Amino acid sequence: MASDAPAGMQRPSDRWVSITLSVLLHAALLGALVYGWMLFRRPPQPAPTLAIEARVVDARSVRGAAQPAPQPPPVPEAPPEPVGPPQPTPEELAQREQQREQQEAAAAEQQRAAEQRAAAEAAAAAAAAAEAHAAAERKARQEAEAQKRAEEKQRQADAQEQAQREEDLQHDLAAEEDAKKARAGPALASWQAQIAARINRAWLRPPTARAGIECMLNVTQVPGGEVTEVTVGACNGDQAVRESIEAAVYRASPLPPPPDPALFDRHLRIDFKPD
Repeated sequence: MASDAPAGMQRPSDRWVSITLSVLLHAALLGALVYGWMLFRRPPQPAPTLAIEARVVDARSVRGAAQPAPQPPPVPEAPPEPVGPPQPTPEELAQREQQREQQEAAAAEQQRAAEQRAAAEAAAAAAAAAEAHAAAERKARQEAEAQKRAEEKQRQADAQEQAQREEDLQHDLAAEEDAKKARAGPALASWQAQIAARINRAWLRPPTARAGIECMLNVTQVPGGEVTEVTVGACNGDQAVRESIEAAVYRASPLPPPPDPALFDRHLRIDFKPD
């Protein structure tokens, strides 16, 4: 007896059987898919309709016919639910109206207070402007009056000064006239002789002095006879003589006063002849 095939090894006949069964299974599946697709593509057959025969009948001819079934009573509709906030009560409305009136009254009071403040400020500004204007006018009047007084005072001072100048001029003219009259007389010559004699006594004769010296001296003095300046004019002596005579005039100061005060003159011309 031949030995069996080893375990785990398949014979060639068994393998062909498996392949055949697999091909048949796949062919059956493919045929089922094609049949289903053909059924899906075919339009459905319309359903058969039945013919109904009817006749029109008047409702009055069938008065005793069947009455229509009674309709059920309508179901009452539920009240609509309130939409939005609830309506205010009369007390709330009255309170709101009172608050509105109070707000309007407060606003009106504020407006009146603002208008009163504005009026008061305007009145104060007008009063301040009027006071400033009045003060400016008072200051202008005071300045004008002060200017007028100053001008009047200046006019009085000018008039007084003018009168004093005229008085001084008249006095000077009178004094000059008196001086002229006095100089025309022997008093001036006597006074000049006294001055020349005092200078001659104070003169230190230099060695170069010769007989017949004659020099014109210009002497300036102040009241009291003090000599302030001496110049030697025309002179027939040399420089040493001139300087010695000038020194003699300063040594003779103060000069003798005139016998008549009207003869006094600040600037004297003395004809100095020592011999």
